[in-house]
Amino acid sequence: QVQLVESGGGLVQPGGSLRLSCLASRIIASYYTMGWYRQAPGQQRELVAHITSSGITNYIDSVKGRFTISRDNAKNTVYLQMNSLKPEDTAIYNCNVYPSLYSWGQGTQVTVSS
Repeated sequence: QVQLVESGGGLVQPGGSLRLSCLASRIIASYYTMGWYRQAPGQQRELVAHITSSGITNYIDSVKGRFTISRDNAKNTVYLQMNSLKPEDTAIYNCNVYPSLYSWGQGTQVTVSS
């Protein structure tokens, strides 16, 4: 079993910022490409961004310029800095190995609302 623990979500107004954290195992943090996923109510889960072990990143078009994925392998942690948040960013956010998924963690709720 691979444990993934997400944190950092919350309620924020449109235009605000949040920083999500994902604590993973040492082997995942050191060698695997990691992704941030999100699922809004009534929507399918989608990949938001991913980052390789060497720091190469990719983003879906809707978050480019607003979100930044990063990792600190020494801390076994992957981050998602979210700026200029929009109501459509509201979702439960999960981290996982990309593209071969392990068991999902609890996720962290992000709510963007006035």
